Amino acid sequence: MDREFLTDLFADFGPVTIRRMFSGYGISVDGVNFALSLRAGLFFRADDETIPRFEAEGSKPFSYQTSTRSVTVASYWQLPARLFDDTEELGEWARAALGAAQRAALKKRARKPRKAKTAQVKKTEAEKTQARKSRGAPAKAAKPSGKAQRSKKARTAKARGTGRTKASAAKPAATRVKRPSTGKRRTKSESR
Repeated sequence: MDREFLTDLFADFGPVTIRRMFSGYGISVDGVNFALSLRAGLFFRADDETIPRFEAEGSKPFSYQTSTRSVTVASYWQLPARLFDDTEELGEWARAALGAAQRAALKKRARKPRKAKTAQVKKTEAEKTQARKSRGAPAKAAKPSGKAQRSKKARTAKARGTGRTKASAAKPAATRVKRPSTGKRRTKSESR
């Protein structure tokens, strides 16, 4: 179905907006999408109030096949073929589909409260510590990262003048035996 055919089809219903969608067109009124025109046919939005009408006509819900499974979209049902010849009755079905789409939009808005448009900024460690202090809770010390821990150990060892980190400072130093020089260089494996 092309755009001109769809415009003529919905002439008795009223002006509609037709936009490219998936492999066909999305048909809407005032920003509310109530119909899909795809390769498989024309599908109208349906809900608990309108589905029995589609079932009585022998229509099926929109479905498509992926590489792993078949997906059924129960909110869009195929328009009975006989309505393509009767644009007046098609207009009635379109109004019912628009009503179903508007009800779905209202439910969605009621279920999902609007979020503030400003992004929430995560609290810094200082803000978290301040909040704990104001509540009287003990403040947790922030753990330094691995690199910060290593540099802290190096500073501590340097301050002691040992040149060793705390972990190695706690171990007794092994006595070294000096080997007599043979005049040739030792390899790394020999020096260890």
